[in-house]
Amino acid sequence: MITFEWPWMLLALPLPLLARLLPPAPSSIGAALHLPLMAELPLAADAPAVRPHWQHLLIAVAAWTLLVIAAARPQWLGEPIGLPVAGRDLMLALDISGSMEQEDYEVNGRAVSRLAAVQAVATRFVERRNQDRLGLIVFGSQAYVQTPLTFDGATVATMLNEAVIGLAGRETAIGDAIALAIKRLREQPDGQRVLILLTDGQNTAGTLAPLDAAKLAAQAGVRIHTIGIGGGEVGIRTPFGMRLLRQGSDFDPATLKQIAELTGGQFFTATNREQLEAVYAQLDQLEPNERDQRTFRPQRELFVWPAAGALLLTVGLALAALRQQR
Repeated sequence: MITFEWPWMLLALPLPLLARLLPPAPSSIGAALHLPLMAELPLAADAPAVRPHWQHLLIAVAAWTLLVIAAARPQWLGEPIGLPVAGRDLMLALDISGSMEQEDYEVNGRAVSRLAAVQAVATRFVERRNQDRLGLIVFGSQAYVQTPLTFDGATVATMLNEAVIGLAGRETAIGDAIALAIKRLREQPDGQRVLILLTDGQNTAGTLAPLDAAKLAAQAGVRIHTIGIGGGEVGIRTPFGMRLLRQGSDFDPATLKQIAELTGGQFFTATNREQLEAVYAQLDQLEPNERDQRTFRPQRELFVWPAAGALLLTVGLALAALRQQR
């Protein structure tokens, strides 16, 4: 559709008619301008009067109308386009310590490391959060921001899959990871700050205790959902048949549960891939990403066309007046 940005400019359309209705200005006494060659010039009174032709009058009216329309800034508005609006500012904190390389999970019938299982499931979770701003923190002995908060879920998924065990050290700094997430989320809107923390071990490194970090998160309005993987027995296929393996004894569900309770989040455990997928499905329900849809309508300025038309008509009118004087 076509609309006007300044429609009040259309009130200027009758101005030429009002100018014609105004009384003439009083004539001044005496000559205002003295010419040295006055005798050689014809007097204005002796010059033939030039009356505008009705066609010229129509052209002048059309030119003025186009000029006023251009001044009102006509614009073309396109169809509304939906904009991505963040339902949550959501950080993922992923443990990439040495224990995450244990191959006690199964994907497509083969044993894979804990990290590979998490990457497979978490990638689909990221792809579903298309209205969220997502960020990724990886932690081992230290915590690092792998991806800042962004609407670009594809980049977050790529960085998630490129995480390498041991890149941040072999130990586990849960408290530092929480503190780093608080720093990234505290400037975001209240009620939308969410951290999903996934780890398979207990805190063995870092400068801040996990529960102290959880208290800071509660003060900052950051809700933490914790996911503990490991801690159970799984069956692993080997050349010699099925073998039961007990996962690492450093699993610390009590601390993870306290972290979630202190911040108003939920605690989950997942000892196999099916449970891990169920956890992320529950997180989709706990943290829905629906919010009032915002739209954008593309617009294009059209004033150049009536302005150009007014210019062409004015030039044509001037040429016609010169031709008539000859």
